[in-house]
Amino acid sequence: MTDYQKALGLFRPVTAAAIEDAELRARISGLQEGMLRDGVKAVWLDASSSLTYYTGLSLGLSERIHGAIVPAQGELVYVSPAFEEPKLRTMLRIPGNVAVWEEDEDAFALIASAIARLDCPGATLALDPATPFVFAAALMQLHDGPAVSAQRMIVAQRQIKSAAEIAIIQTAMDASYRVQKAAYEGLRPGMATTEVADFVNAAHIALGLKPLFVAVQFGEATAYPHGVPYPQTLSDGDMVLVDLGGILHGYRSDITRTYVFGTPTERQRTLWNLERDAQAAAFAAARPGAPCTDVDAAARRVLVEAGFGPGHRVPGLPHRTGHGLGLDIHEEPYIVGGNATPLEPGMCFSVEPMLCLYGECGVRLEDIAYMTAEGPKWFCPPETSLDRLFAPGSS
Repeated sequence: MTDYQKALGLFRPVTAAAIEDAELRARISGLQEGMLRDGVKAVWLDASSSLTYYTGLSLGLSERIHGAIVPAQGELVYVSPAFEEPKLRTMLRIPGNVAVWEEDEDAFALIASAIARLDCPGATLALDPATPFVFAAALMQLHDGPAVSAQRMIVAQRQIKSAAEIAIIQTAMDASYRVQKAAYEGLRPGMATTEVADFVNAAHIALGLKPLFVAVQFGEATAYPHGVPYPQTLSDGDMVLVDLGGILHGYRSDITRTYVFGTPTERQRTLWNLERDAQAAAFAAARPGAPCTDVDAAARRVLVEAGFGPGHRVPGLPHRTGHGLGLDIHEEPYIVGGNATPLEPGMCFSVEPMLCLYGECGVRLEDIAYMTAEGPKWFCPPETSLDRLFAPGSS
């Protein structure tokens, strides 16, 4: 029996309270307040994570438009293909009317007519930014009034997580941290990246999470932020990068660890320590009210002072320092240069200033932080020493 098989036998499903209907209703009320303030008559929510955020519905995106109309006042109007209506009604958590369309009918005309009949103020239609262009173009053409993106209104709510959301993400992050630790402890010479990836997915399932993604890279392949399209085999002295995540009640986890299989060289140790210092500098810069750009700059400054970069040049940090996390793996706020968005309590974001050296290796330490009134807090303990990874008592 391998160490991975032993670990799977010890895992049990984790638990966390799902978002309650009362919180969904409060989110809708908050959106409607903004709509009334901005003269928006209706918001179209497509089959996206924003539909889930406001209604609890999780619908698959397809060529058939499916979603909900949020009026500035009154009940929601759900829009569904007629043959999906019976199933949809069993899934509804927030009451509303259901408008259906047959396969030979114009669904966009149906939506435009439903919006025109709404008894509420405003004239503007605001579209979910995740609405496919072909859907958005048809809705904009048929709507009798101005049409805009609903991104600003939606982001204003979604990027500030509630206590219930933080609790779900914490549970998911704790589970993924355990998976990272077990993946590290089960490595052996000759192992393929695919075997590690298979374990990561199986481990998330054993812990009660839905697998989201996994990227496993050995040796020179660790230099590439999104991996390479071929498997590698583990050898002594290889740099190892494991990036993984899972889904719990729709919310995402995301965590990356990089280390050396065997005894690190001085070069590897120097690069790893530099990455650790860049991550720590970014975390220290993440103060309430600080703009996101300052956090990115703090990480980049450490690397530039060590001779890497400047800017996004490689060897160095070729991408943003972090991204928001919630119902999407990448969402606002983005920790990137030029983003003046101030950090506020409730915001969750990654801190991952990856050091890339194409042709040699890469080091990424990715952890998720959330803002409080006193400052940022880690969901999981960051690594501080290459010689003492996943330190006992740290989780």
